[in-house]
Amino acid sequence: MATRLRLTELIERAEIVARDVLRPNVEEEDREALWPEPGMRALAASGLMGLNAPVSAGGLGQGLEALVCMARVLARENASAALCYAMHCVGTAVIGAKASKVQQERFLEPIAAGEHITTLALSEPGSGAQFYFPETAVRPAPDGYVLDGVKSFVTNGGQADSYVISTAAADAAAGEGVFSVVLVGADSAGLSWGEPWQGFGMRGNSSRTVELEGVRVGSDSLLGREGDQLWYVFEVVTPYFLAAMAGTYLGIAEAAVDLAAEHLGSRRHSHTGDLLGANPILSSELGSMWIKLESTRQLVLYSARRADAAAADGLSGILACKAAATEAAVDLTNRAMTLVGGLGYRENSHLSRLLRDARAGHIMAPTTQVLETWLGRALLGMPLLQ
Repeated sequence: MATRLRLTELIERAEIVARDVLRPNVEEEDREALWPEPGMRALAASGLMGLNAPVSAGGLGQGLEALVCMARVLARENASAALCYAMHCVGTAVIGAKASKVQQERFLEPIAAGEHITTLALSEPGSGAQFYFPETAVRPAPDGYVLDGVKSFVTNGGQADSYVISTAAADAAAGEGVFSVVLVGADSAGLSWGEPWQGFGMRGNSSRTVELEGVRVGSDSLLGREGDQLWYVFEVVTPYFLAAMAGTYLGIAEAAVDLAAEHLGSRRHSHTGDLLGANPILSSELGSMWIKLESTRQLVLYSARRADAAAADGLSGILACKAAATEAAVDLTNRAMTLVGGLGYRENSHLSRLLRDARAGHIMAPTTQVLETWLGRALLGMPLLQ
């Protein structure tokens, strides 16, 4: 049984992987749209794949704050790798929330041992950003269930060992915003993967479409006990998913501000010898960027801690986190590009990659507008879904 390690030690492990493995491989992975296999293997070797697996399964038993911290550290060097790791962690948390003994032995223990990668498969072509209304069908069958449907933008698609798949509720009487979650092994018959991912940004995350045609799974593949298997979208999936996204985009924002500061603090005008940062307009802009970054960082970390403590305002903070981190990443990468100028604008520069990766944040569900709507309704004491 694993002991609960200090978060600082886990962060140090992630920093080593980011520096020694993610950084040397990121340019090729971005250019060729390669899934970050070296990084994922290194994270497994560092004992970090069980971050959100329960201690009872040999995992590290960490929560939302740890997930935010891991994602931001990795995203500073390779946002695609951070996203791949984070979605594995979210899938792990979903499995672990109500895992049966069989699910713990088959999925969580191998995850904690670094021998199994899982991921979420929530989005669908028809529902778009409203991923909480899945149409993938699940019907009872002898000794289990049969699944039919299409999932899109599956991070780690075709690379993971299992998929946490949302379906229409197994109970036809369930209301809106309620769905079932089914575990599907990568070797299941009836899984058909679409074309490899070729995106504008996040090019290494293998975000692919998968068709499920008559996929049969055992009765122990449905998460939750009989009579308790209906999963409300805001119970587990949303907090971990949004924390993973917030950490990733916070890391992108931090990297962008660091690059801008390094440029202004090291480049000099040849005709005067003055640092670029000596220009008050430029130093003022950098100061303004830092204020936005630090405000966002404190919101994200504070909200994750509050949610971990099951505070009354935990959900509101988590809803705000992804929206704030995404907006900060997009804004700060753009402003850093302006400060750095032509050096940053070069094809496949670190800053140009950060800018492309940041832009994915507004597109990935739940979108910023959806989150702001949910947050407003939460503050008014209204149901989040109509």
